[in-house]
Amino acid sequence: MDGDGSSESPIETKKAKSKTPRKPKETILKQKSPAEFFAENKNIAGFDNPGKSLYTTVRELVENSLDSAESISELPVVEITIEEIGKSKFNSMIGLVDRERVDAALYDDYETEKAREKRLAKEARAQEMQAKNAALGKKVKDTPASKAIKGRGEASFYRVTCKDNGKGMPHDDIPNMFGRVLSGTKYGLKQTRGKFGLGAKMALIWSKMSTGLPIEITSSMKNQNYVSFCRLDIDIHKNIPHVHLHEKRENKEHWRGAEIQVVIEGNWTTYRSKILHYMRQMAVITPYAQFLFKFVSDAPDKNVSIRFARRTDVMPPIPMETKHHPSSVDLLLIKRLIAETSKQNLLQFLQHEFVNISKSYAERLIGEMGPDFGSKMTVKSLTSQQLVRIHQLLRQAKFDDPSGHCLSPAGEYNLRLGIIKELHPDMVATYSGSAQVFEGHPFIVEAGVSVGGKNVKQGLNIFRFANRIPLLFEQGADVVTRTAHKRINWSSYKINQMQDKIGVFVSIVSTKIPFKGTGKEYIGDDITEIASAVKYAIQQCCVQLKSKIVKKMHAREQQERKRNLSRYIPDASGAVYNVLKEMTQLHASKKIRYGDDDAELLSKVSENLITKETLCEKLSKHVEQVDYEMALEYATQSGVSEEPRETIYIQSLEAENKMIDLQTPFIVFRVFQ
Repeated sequence: MDGDGSSESPIETKKAKSKTPRKPKETILKQKSPAEFFAENKNIAGFDNPGKSLYTTVRELVENSLDSAESISELPVVEITIEEIGKSKFNSMIGLVDRERVDAALYDDYETEKAREKRLAKEARAQEMQAKNAALGKKVKDTPASKAIKGRGEASFYRVTCKDNGKGMPHDDIPNMFGRVLSGTKYGLKQTRGKFGLGAKMALIWSKMSTGLPIEITSSMKNQNYVSFCRLDIDIHKNIPHVHLHEKRENKEHWRGAEIQVVIEGNWTTYRSKILHYMRQMAVITPYAQFLFKFVSDAPDKNVSIRFARRTDVMPPIPMETKHHPSSVDLLLIKRLIAETSKQNLLQFLQHEFVNISKSYAERLIGEMGPDFGSKMTVKSLTSQQLVRIHQLLRQAKFDDPSGHCLSPAGEYNLRLGIIKELHPDMVATYSGSAQVFEGHPFIVEAGVSVGGKNVKQGLNIFRFANRIPLLFEQGADVVTRTAHKRINWSSYKINQMQDKIGVFVSIVSTKIPFKGTGKEYIGDDITEIASAVKYAIQQCCVQLKSKIVKKMHAREQQERKRNLSRYIPDASGAVYNVLKEMTQLHASKKIRYGDDDAELLSKVSENLITKETLCEKLSKHVEQVDYEMALEYATQSGVSEEPRETIYIQSLEAENKMIDLQTPFIVFRVFQ
């Protein structure tokens, strides 16, 4: 017993000791390479599942090919092939011998005898019901054949090959261009199709994760007497290329371009429609490109071969790199620009590293910064506090909006051609807006609205493009979809939103596309500047269509009027002739006397010079004459018809000719220098 009168048993002491917390282990600081990060978070780059991965691989390879050809102003020719690889063929490719199952119950797709009997009984009942309905004459739906149960381990593999006529790649740069994540040629402030600099690198990472097979690159540049061949994969942990083979081969055919081949796990069945829809939309926004898409399978009925032909040789201008707008920079960017600039003093730095800052305006800005700043002060000597002051002033000062000269929209001419080529609509209208600004970045919105067409569903069919890339996912939350469904009163433009086949095409180009999420799938509806520009562009298309629709309605009314008149010509002729016969009889009996002109007419009737058929012929000619005059007036007012009367083939121009293209929505004037 202690002095304070409390006692503690040995058991309680032992319990108290056991509750003493253990010392935590020392945490070890770990680092991940960019390749490892994207491998673990592959959904960021659009590799959510095997089906989406197949779609994203096709998309990235096609867009890289277009960029490569457009960078040298070459009309793109892109061939994309997806070859289905069976399990036995895949095993032989990786050197694995097929093995028969020993313990069938071990596998996920194992079916017990009871489950098999239940399935077969269900199929028998379905066939019996189908036979009864057929006997009763009812409409019978084809029952699908019983599908084999597919286990989780049963994967489908595909060889994706993309070949283009672009500029090719330098021999020594190929390993780093494909085997090092976050390295590329698309960084900088300009309009680009890519965003993260992943592209084919992510396809290689997915290939390494799903099949373990390397990627194969064949490339040749202009005036190069050899072809570069490289087979490589990527070291995920070090983010460096692991080259299997890198050699130069003879270029007998003087070929230029690139061919990339990768074997990945995928799912063609579920993403077939998405991939074909993507290719169709890409043909709409790039009518100057030629695409050949093939799907090759061991089952001939599953094979697909589609050619999207070129419609024009007019290409959009190449996007230009631009400088930052002062209102869009942050403190980190200012520090980076200072570290990279070749300018010595603050005045030159402000004047040459930003757009819309003239020499006089730069002097005014420096004067506003305070006595610690001067035009001649060395830009490298600026303190952290001084950099914060510059940042604050750039955010608060007033600057002119950047121009859109650095952007490369598709152009109304190309957009119209693409819509007509792929959809064959009854009528189409296009509009291209002027450059506007969002957070210091210029953007241009182009729109097209079509009515009617082939393979177009009733109602609104939305086609979205960002930097000339089709956007197929997350459509419901996109600014274009919400604007078309909620902010456009279609009935006021004589368009029936529910019954008409309406195509809505909106293309947004900018140095910075404000995508929501990480997958580059949609543009949010919360940016007022973009939402307003999209609405206005669609409305301008609808205004054009309304005038065409009203004129068509008038033409239809004229045709209906002519039809009605022609229908009553026999009855009207008969009635008039009967009246004339009766008048002739009254005149002959001298009960009624007529004037000379009338008497002459009645005498012709009595002599059968004017008959019922004569009147019918005269009325028909009169209706035709009135219809011709009204049609001529309509054609004069409406101008040239929407669709060409005949196909015109123009010989392509030689590459050495220097020319300037002046584009309008309907035609391109080519001026030779």
